[in-house]
Amino acid sequence: QVQVVESGGGLVQAGGSLRLSCAASGFTFSNYIMAWFRQAPGKEPEFVAAISRNIQNINTHYLDSVKGRFTISRDNAKNTVYLQMNSLEPEDTAVYYCVASARPWTSFIATKTWDGPWGQGTQVTVSS
Repeated sequence: QVQVVESGGGLVQAGGSLRLSCAASGFTFSNYIMAWFRQAPGKEPEFVAAISRNIQNINTHYLDSVKGRFTISRDNAKNTVYLQMNSLEPEDTAVYYCVASARPWTSFIATKTWDGPWGQGTQVTVSS
């Protein structure tokens, strides 16, 4: 049973940084694409970043608006994926969710969608 627990959110001023963590269990972590989505109030969930399962040849993919500011990484020994968020903007305010996908990389990136289930998420609030 796939379980993910997100943490690291909080309240930060614009320009600040946060590091989100996602601890995974119940599945072979190294076999899964890991990704972050976010959902702002009144909006649909939005893809943020993804990292491939192959650490020997890592691929990453980002939402255009976070490129250069956010970095996704994974530690397969700790079954954990991270999202380092720098230069945060008020538009980044949302609940951030971690997901684990068994889909092929090219298929996942082509659609960048996730139908659930969702974890509890972690709230990120950026004040102006």
